[in-house]
Amino acid sequence: MTPQDAAPALAVTLTALGLVDSAFSGFRAHAGRDARIRKHRAVVRATLRGLAVGTGLLLAPVLTAGAVLLAAADRDRTYAALAEGAIGFLVPLACYTTAVLLSLAAYLVLPFRASTLALVAGLGPLTLLRPLVLAAACAGTLASGGGAPALLVGAVAGAAVLCVEPLVHRRWYAAPQR
Repeated sequence: MTPQDAAPALAVTLTALGLVDSAFSGFRAHAGRDARIRKHRAVVRATLRGLAVGTGLLLAPVLTAGAVLLAAADRDRTYAALAEGAIGFLVPLACYTTAVLLSLAAYLVLPFRASTLALVAGLGPLTLLRPLVLAAACAGTLASGGGAPALLVGAVAGAAVLCVEPLVHRRWYAAPQR
């Protein structure tokens, strides 16, 4: 299977990762703002807000990829470059996602103290590493042969997912709750 054949599956996978990250970003924007014990509704609402904002922002890389393809002199070659770049973009994200899922699994499975440690020692630093992982993903687009078109789309996608949490925070959670 060539990268061009896998391009639709790669696009769906990368979009799904972006949407999941957006949902977590909505949760992070809300985290620590509510001292109630039962805050399931507030957490779901924050997650959905992140998902909604992320859905809107993830249109930017889709439109960028479409514009790159429309402006290309050789669309087949550009499509192949975007597919190669998507593979390079996905590899660091897959490693990062695996680490996040392992931390989440430890948090959900382990006893209270150990799960708290997994949360603090795992998810905390991983959250701070997100911009570096996205930079590595952009570098991966170049290393895999995606070239400038794939780097442009990857950079726009990276900027989009990094903007979700600040936008959700600013829109819904910046003012202290009463």
